[in-house]
Amino acid sequence: MIIDDLTRRPGEWLSGTGPLSDIVISSRIRLARNIAGFPFLTKANANQRAELQRILRENIEQLKLDEPVYYVDVERITDLDRRILVERHLISRQHAEGQGSRGVAIGSRETVALMVNEEDHLRTQVLRSGLQLDELWREVDRIDEMLSARIEFAFHKRYGYLTACPTNVGTGIRVSVMLHLPALRMTGEMERVIRAARDMRLAVRGLYGEGTEAAGDFFQVSNQTSLGRSEEDIVNEFKHIVIPKIVDYEQQARQALLREKMVALDDKIWRAYGLLTTARTMSSDETLALLSHIRMGVHLGRIDRMSMGLINELFIHTQPAHLQKLCGEMLDGEQRSITRADYIRKRLAGEN
Repeated sequence: MIIDDLTRRPGEWLSGTGPLSDIVISSRIRLARNIAGFPFLTKANANQRAELQRILRENIEQLKLDEPVYYVDVERITDLDRRILVERHLISRQHAEGQGSRGVAIGSRETVALMVNEEDHLRTQVLRSGLQLDELWREVDRIDEMLSARIEFAFHKRYGYLTACPTNVGTGIRVSVMLHLPALRMTGEMERVIRAARDMRLAVRGLYGEGTEAAGDFFQVSNQTSLGRSEEDIVNEFKHIVIPKIVDYEQQARQALLREKMVALDDKIWRAYGLLTTARTMSSDETLALLSHIRMGVHLGRIDRMSMGLINELFIHTQPAHLQKLCGEMLDGEQRSITRADYIRKRLAGEN
C-alpha cells in the first residue's frame, strides 16, 4: 500500500456503517505506551529516537494482525503525504509536524494505526465506523498483549503505565467518538451538551482532535483522564451512558426540527445543495458545513439526490491535501477553492 492509493477511497471512519452511523461517524480507542529504559521523547536524543523506531518497527512488523500492515517512515515522506495521513485520521497533526525519527504502521483497511515517536514512544489506535467500542477494545487489547510479550513498557505498580502527558497516566487509554450533531447546532442546544460533557470530565474537540474547532458539525468526545479507572469502566461509560445520551439529544433535536421548523430545515438543506451544484469557489470549511446539512437531509428523508457514498467521498476528497493529491499539483488557497468547487460540481453532475 502506498499513500497515493489512499486518496482513491474514503477511510474507514467515513464508511457509513456500524451501529448508530447516522449520528456516530466513528469510534476510536488508542493506547499510549513507552519503552522501559528510554527517556520520554522530549528528553531523547536523535540516536535514541532512531533506536526506538527500529525496535518498534521490527516488533510491529512481526505481529499477526487481521490485515496486512505497511510501515511509513513519516520523517522521509513529503509534507503533502503527511497531511494526507492527518486528514484520514491515521496520524495526529503533532506527529505530522514533529521532527526526527518517527513513523506509522497502517493496516490495509485503515482500521489499525500504530504511531511511533509521536508524543509517546508508541500510540496504538484502532478505528471503526459507527459505535463499536467493545470490538475496538478487544482488538486494541489483543495488539497490546502481543506487543507486551515482546517489549517491556514503562509501568509503575501504583500509577500504571507511564506516559509523556499526565492525563494519560494509568491505563493510557483514550476513547474517542466522532459525532455528527447538526440538529443540536441548529436548535442552539450544542453549548449545553458541551458544558454537560465537560462536567463529566470529557473533552469535546473538532474534526481533527486536540486544538481544532468543530467543522461540518463534527465533534469528537473523549475521556480526559485514565488514572484510577479500568479500561473496561471507561469503555462501558462511553457505550452505555455518554454516547447514548448525546445520540438521544440529537435525535430529539432532529425530530423537533421536523415538527416545528420543517420549512427552515428544508431551506437549509436545499440551499446547501444549490451552492454545492453551482458555486465557483468553495473553502474546505464551507464544504464541510454544506455537506453536513446534506448528510442530515439524507438521513431524515428530506433529499434523495445524493447517495451517502458520494457524500462520504466528497468529505475526504475536498480536504486540502487530498484535493492537491488528486490534481497532481500544489495549489495555493485561491486555486484550491476554485478546484474544489469545480470538482464538487462535476461529481454531483455525474451522479445526477
